[in-house]
Amino acid sequence: MSAETPPSSGPGRTEDLFELAAEHEQVVFANDPATGLKAIVAIHSTALGPALGGTRFYPYASTSDALQDVLNLSRGMSYKAALAGLDLGGGKAVIIGDPRTLKSEALLRAYGRFVQSLNGRYYTACDVGTFSVDMDDIARECDYVTGRTVAHGGAGDSSVLTAFGVFQGMRAAAERVWGSPTLAGRTVGVAGVGKVGRHLVRHLIEDGAAVVVTDVHAPSVEAIREEFPQVTSVDSTDALVASELDVYAPCALGGAITDEVVDVLSAKIVCGAANNQLAHPGVEKALEDRGILYAPDYCVNAGGLIQVADELEGFSFERAQQRAEGIFETTRQVFELAAAEGIAPAIAADRLAERRMREVGRLRGIWLDH
Repeated sequence: MSAETPPSSGPGRTEDLFELAAEHEQVVFANDPATGLKAIVAIHSTALGPALGGTRFYPYASTSDALQDVLNLSRGMSYKAALAGLDLGGGKAVIIGDPRTLKSEALLRAYGRFVQSLNGRYYTACDVGTFSVDMDDIARECDYVTGRTVAHGGAGDSSVLTAFGVFQGMRAAAERVWGSPTLAGRTVGVAGVGKVGRHLVRHLIEDGAAVVVTDVHAPSVEAIREEFPQVTSVDSTDALVASELDVYAPCALGGAITDEVVDVLSAKIVCGAANNQLAHPGVEKALEDRGILYAPDYCVNAGGLIQVADELEGFSFERAQQRAEGIFETTRQVFELAAAEGIAPAIAADRLAERRMREVGRLRGIWLDH
């Protein structure tokens, strides 16, 4: 078992990696051929505290795709933690492979030993392809794990408060656009009704919204329709985007908001749980030009991070939920700054997060005699 740097495949390869990770403090490649483990841990920033972020287990087409994803996601976690007011930095990990065939106790425990070797610079948690029971296996070899099962004193499924936070952000967006913080009487399109999307649909139905859903996984749609017969479904994200909507909520993988989506979207608000929703820089301007209010993803989807971070203090669901309720006010502040400075909400959110990283992070440079 060994930590390794990727092999050089010619001149300039190493420089390219440093260029790609120019913003990051540390990127670690972990390899254990016996279990099939190939993992990358990216630590973006520890200015506010140890880096916290989930482990994504996903069959990436290539190592470079996995690297790009973990770099983007870890950067997003720094901003998410900063904007959520947490004393945590940003990190993320990816395990390359299909979790349905590759995941095993041995692989997860091997991965746990690698995370342990970072000595608390990085705390892991659940993400796409990993669950609380997996965190329990990782924790058998590692002290720096959160998002564990309730049986092990953990917060359990972090999608509960992720959805709650997205709903709070959506209420703040509704207040900005329609003058009242409710989705009652509005039509909300939810793309992706897995863990987070399912809970979000429940909040929307309880608030009196009409909900349209889609998911590549047909059983997820069937489960939603069974629980909420009033929910309608469409066959594809393209069909959902082209529907008559008031709010579009991307809750699957990133890159959902492309130029093509912006062109056909009838919704006045984009607010969802997916990370890195904007397909490329400049999409936020296209949304603004079309009069569509974008609630920045890492601002509204921080509820899961708040939930697993609370576990580090000895988990209290009530305390975590109270903190996640603050996403309403944070989203409001983002919209207010955007309006005051004439900038897109995505840029306003970045400025607020960067300001906190700079101002509070600076204090870490004040030497204390222990």
